[in-house]
Amino acid sequence: MAQVHFPLDISAILIDLDGTLLHTAPELAESANRMLRDMGRPSVSQTLLMSYIGNGISWLVKRALTGDMHAEPDAALYETALPVFEKHYTELLLQSKLFEGVSTGLKAMKAAGFRLGCITNKVARYTNPLLKGVGLDEYFEIVLSGDSLPEKKPHPMPLLHAARFFDVPVTQLLLIGDSLSDALAARAAGCPVFCVPYGYNHGEPVDGLDIDKVIKNLSEALMLIRLV
Repeated sequence: MAQVHFPLDISAILIDLDGTLLHTAPELAESANRMLRDMGRPSVSQTLLMSYIGNGISWLVKRALTGDMHAEPDAALYETALPVFEKHYTELLLQSKLFEGVSTGLKAMKAAGFRLGCITNKVARYTNPLLKGVGLDEYFEIVLSGDSLPEKKPHPMPLLHAARFFDVPVTQLLLIGDSLSDALAARAAGCPVFCVPYGYNHGEPVDGLDIDKVIKNLSEALMLIRLV
């Protein structure tokens, strides 16, 4: 973990969606298992499927088909499977629940004067209805999904784009996430990053990542930053 001096000077806070704001894993895992069953394949444990989450739905489907984090399935098989997954996930999407402390934390951040954005690898056709459906859309001035820009996390492009949007130096952005993807994106962009311990991160603890702080909830971030 990086050695930094608190409080950090921050103008805007960017927050990840899956595993940070919302517990989406049950719906993603169930959608993947329904896809597998529809294709005549055996179900997979929710724990294993949760470890596949974090790089977008495309990789979740590929991993569910192959049982491997990095393998590419047969192209025709993948093209058949993806719309089956999408059908089921669309049906289950709004069943996802906020993690404890999310509403309280977002309200406190807004009240303190921080500008907020959401940066996720989930595609926009799921991101926007989900944020609206759970009542979080009102908090965010900008929402960048996995298909909003040519690159997504762990590439720094979404963070650099957000810095331009807020018209602040990227060093004054704080990213709050739950995974290696968030840590890599922040380090590549040159902004600080906190991680929550309750998210996914492919089943690995976040305290082993190159991050500035592990925070138990969003509100705890406010004790470590000051508005500039």
